Amino acid sequence: MLQCAKSSVNRPGYFLHQLSIQFQQLHANYSRPPFKNRYNDEDENNVRKRKDTQQDHLQLYKSWGQHLLINPRVLDSIIRNSGVGPTDTVLEIGPGTGNLTMRLLEAAKKVVAVEVDNRMVEILHTRVSESGLREKLTIICKDALKADFPDFDLVVANIPYGISSPLVAKLVFGGYGFRGATLLLQKEFATRLLANPGDSEFNRLAVNVKLVADVEHVMNVSKKDFVPIPKVDSSVVKIRLKTEIPDVNLNEWWAFTKTCFGKKNKTLGATFRQKKKVAELLNLSKLTSVDGDVVQRECCNESDDNEDECNILGTDVNLFKEKLVGILRTAGLEDKRPSKLSNDELMYLLSLFNQAGIWFHDQDKPRDINAAFAGL
Repeated sequence: MLQCAKSSVNRPGYFLHQLSIQFQQLHANYSRPPFKNRYNDEDENNVRKRKDTQQDHLQLYKSWGQHLLINPRVLDSIIRNSGVGPTDTVLEIGPGTGNLTMRLLEAAKKVVAVEVDNRMVEILHTRVSESGLREKLTIICKDALKADFPDFDLVVANIPYGISSPLVAKLVFGGYGFRGATLLLQKEFATRLLANPGDSEFNRLAVNVKLVADVEHVMNVSKKDFVPIPKVDSSVVKIRLKTEIPDVNLNEWWAFTKTCFGKKNKTLGATFRQKKKVAELLNLSKLTSVDGDVVQRECCNESDDNEDECNILGTDVNLFKEKLVGILRTAGLEDKRPSKLSNDELMYLLSLFNQAGIWFHDQDKPRDINAAFAGL
């Protein structure tokens, strides 16, 4: 199969024909409906509606982000840009049928592939055994977000779209000491990951990742290079961990940036004057009133016309709000929008809040990367 893949560089139709034969041989017993092996301009919905001998093919699940990269030129380019060498252990997430895996096995010392789909694992086992490279491959059949990764030097992967954000967060904040991660991502997601302060796409994801890593754009990849064809194009990015990272409490940082970027184009002064936000921070900071009693708060019922308005009981509430705004003024950031601020400016502001006894994360709650990056 390796020879087929290499000889078809200029004939993607021939390569797809060979891949179809492989599926037919290995999965004739599967009863689920198939995907269509077609390399043309038909959109995915039309492809799925076409009638065919379904028992001869393998269905790819959109819910698992199963889009196989089949362009040999792109596969070879990813390998070159990753910098993988003969002494490297490579982590691959979502190997699918092994198009990228086979190339990694030829270039690396060892490949650890994490795949949740047992059908793909079977295909991968068979394909690698036939190549004589079986001893170089370790397969972990588990959800990548729940799996414990062994030590690795590089990450090279076609990331399933649905888990891009929490998976990138797991890699850069998980304590792994890898040299670099070359990732194929949905183009829109990659654009957000690459955004800088002042860019219209700048967001909480970029702020958090760039705290600990540098992100570089490698190339764009057409949706036509995948089977089945997705609705959008993709991009390859390279992530390198920084050798020195700021001394900041990550739980505090994640919660703080979530507060600031909830409305990224609203001024910080407006954000920290919201009654609901004032109540939340007052509660987290465990401030007390003049007479020593803990200040209580009551939020208005969800049925009220304005859910953002809260009735807060306590004489120090207005003083607390002024304290928040006063810190913003001290930092010179009251009228600034978070989408325009650098990480240094945001870290300075967070340090001023913390020094004043104002906290953004419940210190009793454990660290949860997935929760911190949910919805990004």
